Amino acid sequence: MTTAQPLTQEAFQKLIQGAESIEEDSHGPKVYRFENGEYLKVFRRKRLLSSALLRPYSQRFWENASRLEELGIPTVQPLQLFKLATAGWTAIRYKALPGETLRDLFTQHGELSASLFEQLIELFKDLHRKGIYFRSLHLGNIVRTPEGQLGLIDIADLQFLAGPLSKDKIRRNLAHFERYLKHNGLADFPFDTLVKRVSQP
Repeated sequence: MTTAQPLTQEAFQKLIQGAESIEEDSHGPKVYRFENGEYLKVFRRKRLLSSALLRPYSQRFWENASRLEELGIPTVQPLQLFKLATAGWTAIRYKALPGETLRDLFTQHGELSASLFEQLIELFKDLHRKGIYFRSLHLGNIVRTPEGQLGLIDIADLQFLAGPLSKDKIRRNLAHFERYLKHNGLADFPFDTLVKRVSQP
């Protein structure tokens, strides 16, 4: 297991000096981008008592990336874990997965090409067969790499189950995907066709 390096507040400020904040929430910056293209993602435990107390989200992020790599699914490359000075706060430094998100591609062209849509269907089926439950799977965290493969980013809430996903989990997986489309004004996406094809043996 990778050990997190403790960081004082002063050391953390020195680490992010010159980095650009690219995502924030009510507590402040969540994701920083360094000049060399690497990223730092900050995780904050939301409740005093939670599973993140024993297994922080940064640790899950690292483990999930390693497991996906073992399974041949492109993803980010973890570099270093940190335990921050504020209780319940951790962070991970990583290299991004090169490529474009399917959301960007869909927005640019108004559709996914037929071949890319087929790849997306196969990605869903592959994840379901392998027991990978990515609860928040959506167009924004699926990346087409320069090699033409589909990979995953933002993987902290991904779970590896003992067998293929149940029909109930598959339905929940697809329901979240649909909510993302509606929330982001992507109603033109052929969701019904995706569901039909993913549900076929």
